Amino acid sequence: FNPITNIEFNLPKSSFVELTIYNITGRKVRTLESADFAAGQYSVEWDGRDDRGNAMASGVYFYRLRAADFVATRKMTLLK
Repeated sequence: FNPITNIEFNLPKSSFVELTIYNITGRKVRTLESADFAAGQYSVEWDGRDDRGNAMASGVYFYRLRAADFVATRKMTLLK
């Protein structure tokens, strides 16, 4: 993606959601969401910046989505 990507997910029931971005070495780059969500479909935007607002370098990043007892990790590539 360049410069923005959307991470979409669907919740079958209300739950606490944590959506976190990690770099290739496993270091946490940014927390996009950490809150209670009602059941439904969502799209969360990541602009390629860390928690401090610094632009991240091109490369491979991972996002981890946690909701109730569900956990998923997916890969994405930032190209500049």
